[in-house]
Amino acid sequence: QVHLVESGGGLVQAGGSLRLSCEASGSTLDINTINWYRQAPGKQRELVATISRGGSANYADSVKGRFTISRDNAKNTVYLQMASLKPEDTAVYYCNAPTLERDYRGSGTQVTVSS
Repeated sequence: QVHLVESGGGLVQAGGSLRLSCEASGSTLDINTINWYRQAPGKQRELVATISRGGSANYADSVKGRFTISRDNAKNTVYLQMASLKPEDTAVYYCNAPTLERDYRGSGTQVTVSS
């Protein structure tokens, strides 16, 4: 079993920054890749960024150059540093950890960007 807890969301003005955290506990050795998704009301879920255990990262075009994903394996934590935030970044952000057994997901953290 893997338990994921996101934190760091909040209300920020456009152009501002936030850092989200995703802390994993439980069978963390089963985790390789961790993904950050977001979902805004009325919109489909969007894969924002992904990072492998070795640190290889990929980003959605919509956030490339503004968001940075990183991980601290010793702390079992993945971070999503978000800069130059836009109102369209407003969504619930949650992390996902696919394993051989099943996919795990946290409950999410709300990010609201005001114009």
